[in-house]
Amino acid sequence: MKFVRKSVVVAAAVVLSAGVSLAQAASSLNLGSYKVTGTYALDIEPSGSVSGLEASAVTYARDRGTLFYVGDEGTGVVEVSLTGQTLGSMAFNWTGTDSKNHDTEGLTYLGNGQLVVTEERLFDAYSFAYSAGGTANLAANSVSISNAKVGNSGLEGISYDARNGGFVAVQEGNSDVTKPQPQDVLAGKLTFSAGTVGTTGTSTMANLFNPASLGVSSLSDVQTLSSVDSFAGTAAADHLLVLSLGSRTLLEVNRAGQVISSLDLSGVLANNGIEGVTVDEKGTIYLVAEQWQKNVPAGMTNPQSQLIVLTAPVPEPETFAMLLAGLGVLGAVARRRKQKRG
Repeated sequence: MKFVRKSVVVAAAVVLSAGVSLAQAASSLNLGSYKVTGTYALDIEPSGSVSGLEASAVTYARDRGTLFYVGDEGTGVVEVSLTGQTLGSMAFNWTGTDSKNHDTEGLTYLGNGQLVVTEERLFDAYSFAYSAGGTANLAANSVSISNAKVGNSGLEGISYDARNGGFVAVQEGNSDVTKPQPQDVLAGKLTFSAGTVGTTGTSTMANLFNPASLGVSSLSDVQTLSSVDSFAGTAAADHLLVLSLGSRTLLEVNRAGQVISSLDLSGVLANNGIEGVTVDEKGTIYLVAEQWQKNVPAGMTNPQSQLIVLTAPVPEPETFAMLLAGLGVLGAVARRRKQKRG
């Protein structure tokens, strides 16, 4: 009988421990538990008109089970599998946007094939419907978020929150004494329309919190976590992933600017330039990087784009089932013992 009593205690302790882990998982991604489970080279030229060089932003399309990414050249958007195989691409037509550099640094997926891409220097955003092999006329559906040309430290990332149709965006910021730019984390609504640049659409984007609380040297991308299934109905659904290229760090933060968890990215890839982040409904994180941002090897003409997959170890469902079943059996034994004593 001592053995049975001890088994009940041990089994209960294990299940309670598993329960605590599940509760923690529902309140945070706990980035410190994430490990690299895959790195995949992305095509340098997915098509004749669209370049995959210098990957700068990535987004997950749940209804397609794929990823979309853009490069710094702003030639178009590329659709890839979750392991980096090219599935298709769509070119960008910048006519009428007033963009000279075509500096695409932000990308987010709205659903049903609809995407939003941003232009860093103009602080503008453009909505378009993806069509493989086609061309997106960006000026036809655009909005200016700031109506100011902020230069090369501007709009670095954007993410859609399907719960309310809102967006979160980040400005990179710099400490240049001649042309300083602040870091910004913005949240609000965007509407898109055609027309003259600076007057198209409407934006209610406003400061969400002071990024100084994050303690990073730059803001490179942002991702809402409302799409993670286990966060539904919890405070964690309001959390954000904030990526810093300058500090080689990925942060999980709440909307008051408090850091919930973090992950050091400095050892993920040699000479990495990780600039884009997204997440799927299971909490798997996808990063895109310009791998050889510095010290490009001899003979490599262009930096190579990489897809990096991060996952956190989770107990197998069967393990929980066995533990719960075992606890149920032991509980029944305990009840019978109590009845006999009665």
